[in-house]
Amino acid sequence: MITIGLTGSIAMGKSEVAKIFATQGIPVFDSDLAVHELYGKGGAAVAAIASLVPSAIVDGAVDRRRLAAAVLEDQAVLRKIEAVVHPLVKARQKMFLAQAEARGYDIAVLDIPLLFETGREDEVDVIVVVSAGVELQRERALRRPGMTPKKLDFILSRQLPDQQKCSRAHYVIDTSVSLEDTAREVSRVIVAIRTKAGHS
Repeated sequence: MITIGLTGSIAMGKSEVAKIFATQGIPVFDSDLAVHELYGKGGAAVAAIASLVPSAIVDGAVDRRRLAAAVLEDQAVLRKIEAVVHPLVKARQKMFLAQAEARGYDIAVLDIPLLFETGREDEVDVIVVVSAGVELQRERALRRPGMTPKKLDFILSRQLPDQQKCSRAHYVIDTSVSLEDTAREVSRVIVAIRTKAGHS
């Protein structure tokens, strides 16, 4: 089974591309959704986050806005949080891939926002980067609820520049075009991957 590492910086359209892969019959692991579950009531990360940032816990779950505010104040906290959360997400990804292979899929997608930043590019077979250009990215990001220029700049400072990501990708999917054009591009990428692997 071929494992695709799907990545891209904030507001580049990665979630939409992940949905398109799913609608085309490719199983997709959503790392953000996994984190939401880990942060939810009874989630495996709640106790550890509570010991690091007590103010981020509301009704037995992690409040992501409070956590983000704490991280902006003290960036050392972020590394401690990542040391807790990343291994938990990775374990879920491993289980997901094993299940996809057992079900006979020839391709599976791991949606990993910080693929390059966490040094995980060697853990996947193919890297697909989603890009839209930095101006459109900023415009999209600042439309998000709770997003501020300061918060966006902090997030971008932790992410590899888009140009560098694209240069290290096997395939780049452009989301500055229509959704239909993006979907066609995803289809072409799937065909190209299968053809290269001899699965066509």
